Amino acid sequence: MIHLELVSLEGKKYDAEVHEVLLPTPDGQIAIFKNHAPLVSLVAEGMIGVRQRENHPDDMVEYFATTGGVVEITDSAVRMLVDEAAGSDELDEAEAHKALERAKQLRNEAKDQVSLEHAQQMVNRSATQLKVAGLKRRRRQSK
Repeated sequence: MIHLELVSLEGKKYDAEVHEVLLPTPDGQIAIFKNHAPLVSLVAEGMIGVRQRENHPDDMVEYFATTGGVVEITDSAVRMLVDEAAGSDELDEAEAHKALERAKQLRNEAKDQVSLEHAQQMVNRSATQLKVAGLKRRRRQSK
């Protein structure tokens, strides 16, 4: 087991012993297990996955939508400081879908590069939140 501490600007989001952490980095997704090589890295925008026990199937992995931050990994701990981390229980799929549509509209209406980049960030964030919210729905349907 490895200790995961996930802290956002809103406070502690997760603090427990887990089997595996799936983490988006600028170089791609990595899986972290006990005895991982020490590492300090950026956390990219995307989904953080947490498998609490070794025998938990993929549909039991808990996901958090994140906008990025930093992570410190040691052989026995993962400490993440992120701007945002929204778990599937905190997200509403219909609201995430509406936010994505609004962000796409803003992107299409952007008049300059700064507005376009801001709108694209909103599209990316909303798409990730929609994906995490959809995973919650699919888990409920599979039970």
